[in-house]
Amino acid sequence: MVMLKAQVEELLGKALKENETLFLIDFSITPDNTIKIVLDGDDGINLKDCMAVSRAIEHNLDREEHDFSLEVTSSGAAEPIVMARQYPKNIGRKLVVKTAAENFEGDLTEATEDTITLEWKAREPKPVGKGKITVQKRKKIAISEIEEAKVKLIF
Repeated sequence: MVMLKAQVEELLGKALKENETLFLIDFSITPDNTIKIVLDGDDGINLKDCMAVSRAIEHNLDREEHDFSLEVTSSGAAEPIVMARQYPKNIGRKLVVKTAAENFEGDLTEATEDTITLEWKAREPKPVGKGKITVQKRKKIAISEIEEAKVKLIF
């Protein structure tokens, strides 16, 4: 299994070099040689991308030497964001972000290597008088402080 993992890592590295907009989210091999690769892309990822990576690996492994199954998938829409590189492609989408201190829900308006910026509207008491007013809120959050971030799907 160690040899199989090394071979797959090498083939996966070559496949990702051919399309540098793709990047690895997760890679595992189970004891029964089920290879699971989860990818994402700077511009999203489609079926052709997954098929190209799958073929690059599968066609270069010897089935006589290793009995394996291979699954190459995209990071699902409901999956948490796990890498800073995933934030820029989600600018304009609504995110639910959990930090140790508090939770935020807002539109992702900026993403750098170290921080993201969320914006949302909130109802707050008027400074003078009774009633509430709608105010625009903005929060810059360090990526290192984020415990979980998910895109909120709206149907």
